[in-house]
Amino acid sequence: MSYNTNPNSAETVAQSTDRLSTGVSGLDEILHGGFISERSYLLRGEPGTGKTILGLHYLTTGVVQGETALFINLEETTADIEQNAAALGFDLEDVHFLDLSPKSEFFAGEQGYDIFESSEVERDPIVARIAEQVSELQPDRVFVDPISQLRYLSTDEYQFRKQALSFMRLLSEQGATVLFTTQATDDAPDDDLQFMSDGSIDLGYASTGRSISVPKFRGSETEGGNHAMEITAGGLVVYPELTPGKQNQEFVAEPISSGVPEVDELLNGGLDRGTVTVISGPTGVGKTTTGTQFMKEAAGRGERSVMYLFEESEATFMQRSEAINIPVSEMRERGTLTVEEVEPLQVSPQEFAQMVRHQVEEEDADIVMIDGIAGYKLGLQGDEDELVTHLHALNRYLKNMGVTVILIDEVSNITGEFQATNVGISYLADNIVFLRHLELEGEMQKVIGVLKMRTSDFERTLRKFEITEHGITVGDPLIQVQGILSGTPQLTDNQDRDGLSE
Repeated sequence: MSYNTNPNSAETVAQSTDRLSTGVSGLDEILHGGFISERSYLLRGEPGTGKTILGLHYLTTGVVQGETALFINLEETTADIEQNAAALGFDLEDVHFLDLSPKSEFFAGEQGYDIFESSEVERDPIVARIAEQVSELQPDRVFVDPISQLRYLSTDEYQFRKQALSFMRLLSEQGATVLFTTQATDDAPDDDLQFMSDGSIDLGYASTGRSISVPKFRGSETEGGNHAMEITAGGLVVYPELTPGKQNQEFVAEPISSGVPEVDELLNGGLDRGTVTVISGPTGVGKTTTGTQFMKEAAGRGERSVMYLFEESEATFMQRSEAINIPVSEMRERGTLTVEEVEPLQVSPQEFAQMVRHQVEEEDADIVMIDGIAGYKLGLQGDEDELVTHLHALNRYLKNMGVTVILIDEVSNITGEFQATNVGISYLADNIVFLRHLELEGEMQKVIGVLKMRTSDFERTLRKFEITEHGITVGDPLIQVQGILSGTPQLTDNQDRDGLSE
């Protein structure tokens, strides 16, 4: 499935300016291609947020591309950096180091003194070593960790600002693109460095877990918001915030059949492609089965579907579907169905959105089903209001891509007063299909109906709904039963009762 991006997409902007990859694809997407060459960027964040790891990505990516990379370490020793990098799988063999970290001799020797307070003694030799190394190597990429250590080699803030600006200018004149970290404290904030840099990247924490944002980036637009980030065994992984409207695809807004004629009659031909449908109802009424039925019919047309299970195990879903004549195993073997069980509290909304994007843009998914909304809220990291916002953005994206979306929503009332969907969900839907238990003269029955269709007319009657070993069976309109939605169903003519129980 191919898709189009707007003129401000990452690909378009990247082509207009010489860019250097950060080494993290998700961050490159946020920066519309990467860093602008020969500029300086500030990397901010508390200890442990991943600043040095991002620097390792940046340098090693340059080495792979045949560039010269220089790591100026002002605090941590080279041996410690190499050891920590190896644990994450980084190969630093071709990365050059200028180790300016404090040595034990400064404290143990006869002329022991505190390096951080002896600016007059240490500043000139350190500046000379930096200038010599930069002039000799002429690096393409430089990572300084942390530049704020130079503050202790300056007599006052004015001298530090002047020295930092001169340092950045020296590197820029040599054709280097610089990434530097800072250690901001209440006594020594990094506001001055933020002003001096061409851009800043903030690493931190949000309700959804680790986050990364780009509050400043001269010369280019970026993707705003707090994006999700994860530190893995292989380094950093960034999941950009999904922005509806940036991706779209032309598609035919045709109805897609369920394969059950009576359901299609209710829906005036089926669900329109590129719409969001909420299938709601209490537990055990057949919501997931109804959604899977659309996927079964799509597989017969050669279309591909993906289902995300938040409330049911994959094994249970597979076994239950096969028992009612929905051949999900065969569909998976043919490549027309993907089933993914989402582990609770292990995935951020941004990561989940990237999972869905991969299925749509790389695997050509035509139908996406989320089972179910309550599980989505519980299973993903973040507060409820934020998760609904992320779900709204995901649905907008899928609609723009012409994907048919099915959301399974469980309501609490098994019988009694009618409840269409959970609070805060119905506005997401173009279509609402509801299933309902009812008790009539001592017998439990199920009915199906349509409450809403934005793009077409629909049948406003209710029909009997059953799930058998042969699949879904739907009866004729129940014109002899009234009071179903009010929770007090009654037959208007007892002689027609057989029509409901057949």
